[in-house]
This record gives sequence, C-alpha cells and structure tokens, in this order.
Amino acid sequence: MSDARAPRLLACGAIVLACTVAVPGSYAADSPRTWRVGPDRALTTPSAAAAVARDGDTVLIDAGTYSGDVATWTQDDLTLRGDGGRAHLRADGQDAQGKAIWVIAGDRTTVDRIEFSGAAVPDRNGAGIRQEGTDLTVTRSWFHDNENGILTGADPDSDVVVRRSRFFRNGAGDGYSHNLYAGSVRSLTVVGSWLSDADTGHELKSRAAATTIVGNRISDGDGTASYSIDLPNGGRSLVAGNVIVQGPNSENPALVSYGAEGLTHPSRVLWVVNNTFVNRRTSGTFVALADGSRAHLRNNLVLGPGVLSSGPADARRNRVVGPGGFVDPEAEDFRLQPSSPAVDRGGAVPRRWRARWEYAAPARPVRRAVVGRTDLGAHELG
Repeated sequence: MSDARAPRLLACGAIVLACTVAVPGSYAADSPRTWRVGPDRALTTPSAAAAVARDGDTVLIDAGTYSGDVATWTQDDLTLRGDGGRAHLRADGQDAQGKAIWVIAGDRTTVDRIEFSGAAVPDRNGAGIRQEGTDLTVTRSWFHDNENGILTGADPDSDVVVRRSRFFRNGAGDGYSHNLYAGSVRSLTVVGSWLSDADTGHELKSRAAATTIVGNRISDGDGTASYSIDLPNGGRSLVAGNVIVQGPNSENPALVSYGAEGLTHPSRVLWVVNNTFVNRRTSGTFVALADGSRAHLRNNLVLGPGVLSSGPADARRNRVVGPGGFVDPEAEDFRLQPSSPAVDRGGAVPRRWRARWEYAAPARPVRRAVVGRTDLGAHELG
C-alpha cells in the first residue's frame, strides 16, 4: 500500500467508525428500552414515562409514594414494575380520564409490584387499574381503598391473570363496585392472592367466559362484602384450593354464587374442589347455583352454619367439621392438624379440575403435594 493512499483510507475508516456509532444509536431508538422513574431521576413520575414510552418498553419505578400522579398507557407489550419494592400510586383526588389511577389501553401489559390506593371518580366507579386493552398480567401488587381494585372492560379476546397480589377495602359502598371486577373477557385467572374486606360489593366478580380461582385466601374480615365469589353469567369455572371465609357482617348469605344474573355463556360447568369454606354468619349457603348449571363439588371442608349448595349439584366427599382440626382458625390459618378428620379422606377428581395449588401467607401459591390419598380442604397436611 502506498503512503499516498493511506490518508484516504484513514479518512474512510473514520467515516465507517462514525457510521458504526450512529447505527446502534438509531437501532436503540426503535428497539425496546428501559425507562427509570423516581424523584431523583430525569423522569420523576410514572406519568412522565407514559408520555415517552413506546411499544415493548420496560418502566422501572423506584419504590416510594407518587401522590396525585395518574396516567393513561396506550403502548403495547409494556412492563411496568416497581423497583426496590412496591411503588405506591396514591390518587389523592386525581384520576385519568375520569376512570382510574392507571387507564391501560395498550395490549399485553404486565404490572408488577405496584400499589394503588384512593381511586374515586364522580360516577363512583374509580379503579386502581381500568383495563381497556387486550390481555393484562398483574403480579405482586396491592389495591386498596379504591372504588374498584381492578375493573376490566368487555373484550372477548382478553385474558386477565392476577398472581400474588392483595385486594382490600375496595368498594364505593353501593354494591356495584368490587375488590376485583372482570367484565366479559375471555378468561380470568387469580392465583395465590388475598382478597379481603370489600365494602358492600363482592370480593371477586367475574363475567369471564372462563374463570380459574385457585390457591387464594378470600376473607371478609369485619367488612360488609356481599358474595365472596360472584360468577353471575356462568362460564367454564374452577374454584379450587381456596380458603374462603364469610365474615359476620357480610350482606349476602352466599359465599360462591354461580349464574345469578343468567347463564349467558355457552359453558355452564362449575367445579368446586378442595376448598375450605368458613361461614361466620348465623346462616348461609356455601355454593348458590342457578337452575341449568352443572356443578361438581368435591373434597371441600365446611365450617359454620348453612347448607352446602342450593340448586343442582353433584356433591361428593365434602365434609362439615368443627374448628378443632385446624392450626389457628381465629387467625384464619386453616392448615390441618394431624388429628383432623379431613386427612386422607378425599376422593378422585379428573386431572383437569384438581387443586394443584394452595395458599401461603402473606400472598403466594405453593404446589399442593399429595402423598397417598388427598386430604379434604384447601391444605394438604405437611
């Protein structure tokens, strides 16, 4: 190579180097990014991130309280996560679109370790999250003292999943707002969560075509909740491995209600398997069934007054017990004592409908490990 050509090649190399730097910068602008939010960061609030995030991005929100900050998220495939602990979104009189603390309009959103409180709007239907997009996954999040915890729209293509989360003291006191309210979506799945103390409304209401409620604690405490679980339009439903406690101040004597507003879904099948039902009212119905439903009740424990079911039910291996066989019933610890009459008393259940999870405090699911014959109720001994 001649010395004369060297400067030109060096110049060319500089151009190539410049292009090499520019291309990754351009690529990064179009690819998923991670945004950091916190009081000491460039983006100080989640709503500031909502204004700049694009499809597929991740928003990490520093733990702490964000008072009066509300947002509408329109992007698809977002991950919104509390970082270093839960990020607390406290409404403090503010709302997005007159609906919620967060209105999620994008599809396939994941919300993790976020706390929502205080949502209230003029129509008394304010929510921690108003879900208007398709598909939502919520994990390790808290919803309390809102008019609704989560409220979804009607989307027949949407799947809503809630895991390891807490809902408490939600409800406007009018009976039309609830701890968790899924509209006519394709499916709702709630696993390893704790729902409690709803104000007049239901602990959980689902109009989904398919509802799966497994390994949860659903308890009224001293609240005035109506149904513990309301499935007003039927649908293919599994209620399995839950501890369900109706409190003394509940405004409705039924714990689980199926089809009370008409069996409008093609499937009218309900399986209620290996739950521990507790009624602290003076009377009640543990599972209230609409005519035309096909309900299968298996391996459930019942503590307290009331009838197991009203309406048509195929009931097998369910047992009424006293408080003596549980670890600490006053503290709602309904794990079994070795002396419990529930041990090794369960019957066979089709694989699809078995209780595979049980609840562990404060809010997580653990695998139900069965040795020999299954036990009755929500917990397997040991």
